[in-house]
This record gives sequence, structure tokens and C-alpha cells, in this order.
Amino acid sequence: MIQNPLYILTVLCGLIFVSEWLTRNTILKHISGPLLVIILGAILANLGLIPSASNASPVYDSIFKYVAPASIFYLLLGVNLKELKKAGLPMLLAFVMGAMGTTLGVIVALNLIDYQEVFGQNYAAIAGMMTGTYTGGSANFNAVALHYDIVREGAIYTGIVVADNIVTAVWMLVTLSLPAIMMKLRPHKELIVAGSEKVENYTEREHVGPLRLGLMLFIGLAAMLVSDALAESTAIPSVLILTTIALVLAQLKVIQNIPGAKLLGMFAVYLFLVVVGAFCELTALVEVGEHAVSILLFTVMIVLVHGAFLILMGLLLKSDWSIIAIASQANIGGASTALALAKSFKRNDLLLPAILAGSLGTGLGTYMGFVVAGLV
Repeated sequence: MIQNPLYILTVLCGLIFVSEWLTRNTILKHISGPLLVIILGAILANLGLIPSASNASPVYDSIFKYVAPASIFYLLLGVNLKELKKAGLPMLLAFVMGAMGTTLGVIVALNLIDYQEVFGQNYAAIAGMMTGTYTGGSANFNAVALHYDIVREGAIYTGIVVADNIVTAVWMLVTLSLPAIMMKLRPHKELIVAGSEKVENYTEREHVGPLRLGLMLFIGLAAMLVSDALAESTAIPSVLILTTIALVLAQLKVIQNIPGAKLLGMFAVYLFLVVVGAFCELTALVEVGEHAVSILLFTVMIVLVHGAFLILMGLLLKSDWSIIAIASQANIGGASTALALAKSFKRNDLLLPAILAGSLGTGLGTYMGFVVAGLV
């Protein structure tokens, strides 16, 4: 029953509904919808009510493969390229600082544990895998792992994947809270694009009929199909191609006037995030054995050093804390979670920079991983 795709989709959609209802009608309204949906997904997965990381369903793979890119596409359709004038360079700078923090974190984490005892001769490859995944998201993780054949190292590979899933989910919660906390401790002026529109609720006010909804779905699916086809024949990541297509279309008023994009985009983000929560499996790490604590400590330390370094740079440069949080999420979680964060902060002006930072991480993370694996 638990692996029944229809059951899984029913529960995931139900969790989205419950999280939205709770944030609108209960004391939990002070918690954002994306934050709550991650928590609910994690609770149900750890209770065994839906599949988790160790028994992941093909439904999850499909969501990561199709729904996450779709969320990027639809939420980009209303983005104006002029937003880059003020938010583009600061986001890029924050992203680069975050990547530097990740590399520093890998070095610190390796020296914190007996890495040769825990990882054996694979320690360099694992350092590269973690550099890649925490430079631009998990899309870079398996590229390095497959090259060094780490996927055949059952217990170690599983332990790293589980620890990565847990830390990534927790870090999403941290970055969701970071701007509010830092604005109380060290308030910095927000970098807002002049004349940018206020974000509406995602929005039930859109009048979406079958004609327009069908057209919007056709446009999105066609764009994903084209981007995948071009990615197969080139060395360009599919997400970069999809981003380019979305940006080109976003400049056309005829596309911007078609309702439904925000609704589809935000629902896709929620569906993606509830699976992120489901992958936060606590019990699976125990099964790894005696090195479970060291693996988790290794993973946590990388992200903590990354975060501390990025926050320190934010203090020195007096950066917009929302930009710092989104750049960090672009490093740790990738483009989709960075986009979800920007949307959660109600920062339309940062949607495009979030995607660009995430796309940059997807493109550079694997290369960074191989560099670190070759040097440590």
C-alpha cells in the first residue's frame, strides 16, 4: 500500500492542502507554508506512513525529474530581466562566497574526523561529492560518485546520502528563518528593485479556465521537452536551457498575460518540498553502523562552516539577509529550493537571481567537486 503511486500522490497533495489550511486558519499562520510542508513530509516519512529515502518511490524520482524543473519554469514566466540590475551582482557575489564557504567546510570537516578510518581510500572522492552537492545542489552529487564508483560502497554511500538528505532539509528550515533572525540582531537594508510588483498570494484570484490552463501546461511541458532534448546533444545542463527558454518567454507580454503560471509554479514547489521532507529519514542513518555519527558530523560541519562563513561575509558587506539566505540555499539545495525560498520571502525581485545562482551551481558544482577530489 505504502508504495502505491496513487496512495503516495494522494498523501502528498493532502499534506499540501493541510499545510496551507493550517498556515491560514490556525496559530501556525506564523510559520510559512514551505516550512510546514517540509515538516509534515518528514514526520509522515519517519512514521512510515509514506516512503522515505531508504525505500524511495519512483514517484519521488518523477517529482525531482519533472515537477522541480516545472516549478522553475512557471515561476520565472513573470520575471523581468531588469531585476538583475540591482539584485543580480549581489546574489552572484553571495553565491561565490557560499561556494568558498563550502570548500572551506569540506577541509575543516575532513580534519574533524578520522576520515581514513571512516571513508578509507574513498575519502578524496567523498570530499569531492560533498563539495559538488553543497556548491549547487544534489544534481552534482551522483556525477562525482559515479565517476569514482562510490555507489558500490553500500553502507558508506547510503550513510552519506541519508546524512545529506537530513542536513539539506534542516538547512532549508534554517535559511527560511535566517533573514528574520538576522534583521533583529544586525538589521541591513533590503535590496529591492525599484518599481517591482508586490507578490500576491499564489493565487486563487487567477481566473484559470481549461483553455488557458491547457495552453500554460502545453507551454511548460514543451519547454521541458526541448530543454531535455538539447541537453542530450550538448554539454549544457537541462536546467540552464529551461531557464533560458523561460526568460525569453517571460519578456513577451502575451505570455505574461496568460493566467495560471503562478498557481502551477507554487503548487509544483510545494510538491517538491514535501518530498524533500520525506527524504529526511532519521532511522536509516542508524543502520549505517559505527561510523554513522562520524558521517553525520562530517556532513553537518560542512554546512555549518559554509553558513558561518557566508553570514560573516554578510555582516562585513552589510548584505541583504534574504539574498544571503537564498544564495546559501542555491549552494546547499540547488535552484528549486532557492526559488522556493525567494517565493516564501515574497521577494519577486529575487526570483530570477535565485534561479541564476542555482543554475550556476548546477553548472559549476560538478567541476568544483572534481577539483577538490583531485587536491585533497
